Amino acid sequence: MKNIAVIGGGAAGFFSAISVKTHYPNYDVFLFEKSSKILSKVKISGGGRCNVTNSTRDIDVLTKAYPRGGKKLKNIFHQFGTLDTRNWFETRGVPLKVEPDGRVFPISNNSQSIIDCLVNECEKSNIKIELLKSVKALSKVKSKWIINFNHTSSSISFDSVIIASGGSPKLKGFDWLKILGHKIINPIPSLFTFNMPNEPIISLSGIALKNVRIKILDTKIEILGPLLITHWGMSGPVILKASSIGARELFDKKYFFELQINWLIESNTEVLFKILENYSILHSKKFLSKQNPFNLPSRLWSFLITKFIFSNEKKWGELGKKNMRKLIELLTKDIYKVSGKTTFKEEFVTCGGVSLESINIKTMQSKIIDDLYFAGEVLDIDGITGGYNFQSAWSTGYIAGKLGIN
Repeated sequence: MKNIAVIGGGAAGFFSAISVKTHYPNYDVFLFEKSSKILSKVKISGGGRCNVTNSTRDIDVLTKAYPRGGKKLKNIFHQFGTLDTRNWFETRGVPLKVEPDGRVFPISNNSQSIIDCLVNECEKSNIKIELLKSVKALSKVKSKWIINFNHTSSSISFDSVIIASGGSPKLKGFDWLKILGHKIINPIPSLFTFNMPNEPIISLSGIALKNVRIKILDTKIEILGPLLITHWGMSGPVILKASSIGARELFDKKYFFELQINWLIESNTEVLFKILENYSILHSKKFLSKQNPFNLPSRLWSFLITKFIFSNEKKWGELGKKNMRKLIELLTKDIYKVSGKTTFKEEFVTCGGVSLESINIKTMQSKIIDDLYFAGEVLDIDGITGGYNFQSAWSTGYIAGKLGIN
């Protein structure tokens, strides 16, 4: 009989605790959460629906969704991948659905379905959940781990400890792990939206486009995907993906940079020129602002035309070949100044944390000290939007809970 402690009441913590009981039914497992709430990110994920995982089964494709840690995760995904996650929840009474973009949600469209499943599994396995247990210090004395908690002078000893305490926006939040000898990568935000306070386009708040191509100038970041114009700037999957891939570069730029947008996706200027040339003949007497050849949202089209010629009164027949090429240049290389970011605090994702150099990735055990394991966002692992961050939490939690079994 052994006592196992899991520190952190999030997705990775719960899955670690359940994994321990799956592999070692006779062990006593304690799950400690520093706040008064468990699974808070699960609760709000995906607008309250919980983006459980992604439907991608190809592990090579899957690992590319992680700007940090992707290559290291390959072995882990072979042991517990996206299909394993879906099977795990569905065999426990939570039917899931796959949306067209590959994201996986509970059919209930309610994150509470996932929370109830995890909590019920803990109750069935007799996992002891204790709230308001913030770790003050963690030390090893001979073969036992001693945990001291804030607001109490008492300590508890354990045979093994799994740390699934999540990310932290401040380096100081990892001090207690650094003291144990682990290398810490400076934590910075990932998955954030772009602020454009001085750009008039924010007056088009609410407009969504299924596909645009964006490029962050002076970087190699160029991505295709859905975009949302907001009252503070731009958001949507294409922006969040860019923020994840460019987390370090954009941090170094202090979040001041230029964003180039191709509203048309197509970049062959001759193809586009031919479209405009034919369109101008067919609609020569129609106003540019009223007749849209590319099926863009009408408010956006009117905005772009005004930006191009400062007037909505020009007719297609008056445009001319030179202006057609200038219009194509605007529509395919439209530039906006980004002046800051907005991070959703509840859904904060950290780029950084415990370096994978300090971890045996096959077992999730610390290379520095035995019987100490890690899972989830406390590690320097983070993915793009689309269910990938939860998948790494389930996978690393599952492996950590095996406590070194190969």
